[in-house]
Amino acid sequence: MPVGMDRFDARILEALQLNARATAEALSDHVGLSADACRKRLARLRASGVIEAEIAVLDPASVGRGLILIVEVTLQHERKIALDRFKAAMQAAPEVMQCYYVTGHADFILILSARDMADYEDFTRRHFFAEDNVLRFRTSAVMDRVKTGFALPVDAA
Repeated sequence: MPVGMDRFDARILEALQLNARATAEALSDHVGLSADACRKRLARLRASGVIEAEIAVLDPASVGRGLILIVEVTLQHERKIALDRFKAAMQAAPEVMQCYYVTGHADFILILSARDMADYEDFTRRHFFAEDNVLRFRTSAVMDRVKTGFALPVDAA
């Protein structure tokens, strides 16, 4: 458990990961503290950056982005300027849902959405083929979203 966090914080975080819209009153029932105490803890967890964001998770197919792809990207040169340029391009690309700079045989792992294969091909032309520093990329198309999310286990003190 990180310094300054206790089991009440952990229980609040666990509950929020399941429902970010949970009220302080609902959290108080789950955690065993007053609603006011939960509000204060939530404010502290938000202000300290433990809670990075509270977002809506959309069904990709419902918004016309039903093709989810996992892409391994290997760069030709891992110089800082080249890495920073690629990172910035991926951060700016709305198709990229997640981008990880990793160790191993690839330099980056991307999770991205596309309308269809033609849409993905357009993405590859703009971001991989047009970028001299992309040595290769390998793509896997997701057949079934078995488990998705950002929930983390939160250890209690």
